[in-house]
Amino acid sequence: MRRSLPWLWLIVIAAMATGDAPGALQEKTPKKRVRIAIADPAEAAKDPDFAVQGEYVGGSGEQKLGAQVIARGLGEFEVVIYAGGLPGAGADMASARRYKAARQEDGRVLLQGPGVSGTLQGGKFQFQQTTLEKIERQSPTLGARPPAHAVVLFAQAGDEKNHWDKGKLLELSDGKFLTVSQTGTIRSKQKFGAFTAHLEFRLAWMPNSTGQARSNSGVYLQDRYECQVLDSFGLKGENNECGGIYTQYKPRVNMCFPPMVWQTYDIDFTPAVFDNSGKKVQNARVTIRHNGVIIHDNVELLRETPGGQKEGPTPGPLQLQDHGDPLVYRNIWVVPKD
Repeated sequence: MRRSLPWLWLIVIAAMATGDAPGALQEKTPKKRVRIAIADPAEAAKDPDFAVQGEYVGGSGEQKLGAQVIARGLGEFEVVIYAGGLPGAGADMASARRYKAARQEDGRVLLQGPGVSGTLQGGKFQFQQTTLEKIERQSPTLGARPPAHAVVLFAQAGDEKNHWDKGKLLELSDGKFLTVSQTGTIRSKQKFGAFTAHLEFRLAWMPNSTGQARSNSGVYLQDRYECQVLDSFGLKGENNECGGIYTQYKPRVNMCFPPMVWQTYDIDFTPAVFDNSGKKVQNARVTIRHNGVIIHDNVELLRETPGGQKEGPTPGPLQLQDHGDPLVYRNIWVVPKD
């Protein structure tokens, strides 16, 4: 660990000495969980867990901490603590420690285990000797305006049917946005070779779901290579999680923001090259920024993603994949480089 946090290591060692996992709570009878899938922020805010989940920062210097609090439904949470700050903003990712927390009868959320304790209430997280404050990060490219020569695939309500093979708006309390959950997977009518692209997405509130069942979608480049969209907030960051090139590359850092926060992908894509006989002589390449941070830097795309078109020399559309979850998209534009 690059930053020294003696007290953090002491509590982890103390927990290990007891034979219990850090932050483990007493086992209780499993509660029944039903699927919750909410796209509207006003509706999500009615769940008391929504106000607790999110990102927290506190301390300074070598004692600076970041925390990601993940709602697991029914008043239960997973809490990830990082030395140095939050992922993409100073966190020493090797320092990550995971704990469990639960809502108490008095409304507080208590993290408690052998040698460690913390309390979350009113936008503050008191963890050992440090008080962390809740923050909401915003991508530096959020709301990026398309250049004059860009192909705008979706900018505002009313233009979605002009640029996609199908598409439908989902009307929410804060606007109308492009959805795939009511139409199935959609593809742009225009096809692209080399391009740069910008798009924004907002994950649904699905606290009772886990893994690939939690706000699942994907962006297929040329309808061939998928950059995964998923509620992977606080997870390790694998190739099947948010920002992953599905089945090929995990993101360099998991930059997934909490559900119901607008996020961005900024993509620079170069297609594969084929000779006159149709043989591939050069792999496609891509650089992707997730919420302004490079998560893939000019990586080679070795093959098409399962479920996509076969690799070939022809241009291809942008695909937004549907898995039945009500996340939404907006501000999608592409600048062709051919």
